[in-house]
Amino acid sequence: MKDEKHFETRVIHEGYKSSQHFDSLAPPLYQTSTYTFANAKQGENRFAGEEEGYIYSRLGNPTVGILEDRMASLEGGEAALAFGSGMAAVSAVLFSLTKSGDHILCSQGVYGCTFGLLELLQDKFSIQHDFSAMDTEEEIRAMIKDNTTCIYVETPINPTMQLIDLQIVAKVAQEKGIPVVVDNTFCSPYLQRPLELGCDIVIHSATKYIGGHGDVIAGIVVGTQEKMAEIRMTTQKDIGGIISPFDAWLLLRGLKTLAVRLDRHCESADKIAGLLATHPAVDQVIYPGRTDHPQHAIMKKQMKKPGGMISFTIKGSKEDAQRLMDDLHMIKIAVSLGDAETLIQHPATMTHAVVPEEARAKMGITDTLLRLSVGLESTEDIWDDLEQSLNKVKFPSDVI
Repeated sequence: MKDEKHFETRVIHEGYKSSQHFDSLAPPLYQTSTYTFANAKQGENRFAGEEEGYIYSRLGNPTVGILEDRMASLEGGEAALAFGSGMAAVSAVLFSLTKSGDHILCSQGVYGCTFGLLELLQDKFSIQHDFSAMDTEEEIRAMIKDNTTCIYVETPINPTMQLIDLQIVAKVAQEKGIPVVVDNTFCSPYLQRPLELGCDIVIHSATKYIGGHGDVIAGIVVGTQEKMAEIRMTTQKDIGGIISPFDAWLLLRGLKTLAVRLDRHCESADKIAGLLATHPAVDQVIYPGRTDHPQHAIMKKQMKKPGGMISFTIKGSKEDAQRLMDDLHMIKIAVSLGDAETLIQHPATMTHAVVPEEARAKMGITDTLLRLSVGLESTEDIWDDLEQSLNKVKFPSDVI
């Protein structure tokens, strides 16, 4: 029997041996803040790193450790770290890769709170950043500075669904000796594995598809053993953005159905995207699975499936977009994604409200753009709700 199991098997079994935990089928929840030592010398040895074992749950916890081992395996990394939120993960990684006077090169769009963190790093620590479409090797090379210490990429980009060719980015970064960090939240390791494409660190808001049930806030970072150990004993330990054992346990439970959930999310999103494109109130549908998506070829190359996220613009105004959301019955207005429920939000006034209007425009975030996280309900019911609301959109006079 081969040693390497398929993804769908590893997502259920990896990192856990029931024989080491009283033969419990489900990973136990170790809800403890600290651990006892057999004697003073053992405590000294553990603090000195001369003996393996747990010390204090801010530094490590058995339930959290199972989650970290599983996520490292799924992403094809050597090690992983779990955090109390996606932004705790993002901030820990950026703090570890930069110092005052450094420069970060970013994809053209990023999550609103990531944008806010970049602004904070610039204002407080003189860590500069620039945005790039990263369409070609030449463009990336031209944007790299002597003090660039990190390339930070979202793909697909939140919420414009633009894609970045990770192999191109990794090639240039390796030439320059610069680490590439990828926010893989929209895909999860089931759909995309950036480390296998040459990137160095992967970040997840595990709140989303990893958890999948809208009941946990968490973040994950995956990379080399050396880098994860460095972050664990510096920015994670000293800033303290750790995950609780219970939240780690919830993620382990959610992970077991990741593959089957994402298969359904993707299948439904493809149907809904096609239906949206036929409605006269919709101006544009942005979904990587559509052949009219400008980076459809990149999706085919580096993603297993197009994902469960759709962005679309309507014909009308900001008020029309907001009215469309208000007229929905089943679909919930909420700013998360990857849940069993279908969720819709208005990025310009919600997730990306912190981004100045001029910067939003450069990212492609308009007042009529809506982001839809397609859930696990019947696609017929999802479309019925969208259609009845879209039918109420009043067209501007120039398009009647």
